[in-house]
Amino acid sequence: MRIGQPAGCSWPQGKVSSANLKRGIYQIVYKKAAARVKPVKSVNELSVAAGSMRSIIPDQPEQKPNGQLVIYPAIQMGLIVGMTDHSHEYIKAAIRTIEIEAESVTALKHRVDENFVKACDLILSCEGRVVVTGMGKSGHIGTKIAATLASTGTPSFFVHPGEASHGDLGMITPKDVVLALSNSGNTAEVVTILPLIKRMNAPLISMTGNPNSTMSQMADVNLDVSVASEACPLGLAPTSSTTASLVLGDALAIALLEARGFSAEDFAFSHPGGALGRRLLLKVSDIMHSGDQIPIVRSGETLSNSLLEMTQKGLGMTCVVDADNKVCGIFTDGDLRRSLDKAIDVHNCLIDEVMTKQFKSVSKDTLAAEALSQMQQKAIGAMPVVTESGEVIGAFNMQDMLRAGVI
Repeated sequence: MRIGQPAGCSWPQGKVSSANLKRGIYQIVYKKAAARVKPVKSVNELSVAAGSMRSIIPDQPEQKPNGQLVIYPAIQMGLIVGMTDHSHEYIKAAIRTIEIEAESVTALKHRVDENFVKACDLILSCEGRVVVTGMGKSGHIGTKIAATLASTGTPSFFVHPGEASHGDLGMITPKDVVLALSNSGNTAEVVTILPLIKRMNAPLISMTGNPNSTMSQMADVNLDVSVASEACPLGLAPTSSTTASLVLGDALAIALLEARGFSAEDFAFSHPGGALGRRLLLKVSDIMHSGDQIPIVRSGETLSNSLLEMTQKGLGMTCVVDADNKVCGIFTDGDLRRSLDKAIDVHNCLIDEVMTKQFKSVSKDTLAAEALSQMQQKAIGAMPVVTESGEVIGAFNMQDMLRAGVI
């Protein structure tokens, strides 16, 4: 059995009461002592088991009389049974990383200034595409930024700077805007191609952590993504800097999205293979049964013949049309159950006597997702598709929605 005990703090002697344990917890919080795991030789040394401790430690922050907010995260205080010294080191490193990167991202808010506005204006006025480039980790971030821009209404693609020096520079035209990423701002592979980009008069936006770098000086506008420190304790692995670049790239994409009036339907057109695309692009006309597949009977038909039509077409309903081929009612499985409850003679009863005259219908241009919503709200299993003049041109049921992937 193991329980965390902070350095410089000792548990009360004898039986540990709830009150003493709480006082011990306050001592831990106020001293901010680092939790350490020490073995407990016997159960008698500590009468409070792990389950009891978790019931004592508040789940929510507690407001002290002096206004101090006290939080009791058991994992930070080392009170989790079975933790090891390595476990605490892992957790400390993870929390430190998250905190450092969060501070780096927060600092970006003060740098969303006229340079950011100018970058947005350059891209909005671009007649070509946004060409993103970067080397190493910055290149990976650049690939993601290009993908985000492309999927939110700004045509964009990534060009590797090394490949650009060996022919891929031909992918860039004077009508494009180039977005170059480099934390140092002096990455050799990127700097090498900048004079050629400037020569073709393509606007250049740099995203660097050094406003005095070569890239920053050559760019039409520089976006500052400098960070106080990397999360890497060695200060070598790009961590905070790449996170900051990624976030500012997202900010750029969203600002442009809103400026273009980019809609959910526009987004769906660039994501036709996903669930969102199916919900926003599929229309009723894409899933409905039409022509001879539509279950239809004439007004005045017997209920028994109407049931045969329902069975043959297999949609769980049939439309009832008048002499002008206008829908005057529908008959569903639910109507059949209600009719049988009334002991109606299916062979002699006319469909007009038992059909539903007040029914829901949709047009062929209705989004399938919208039609599904209506069916779910009204607990409808099938619906007819009608024109503005009332002529039936199709029908569908929940199974059709399921097959189309709308559900």
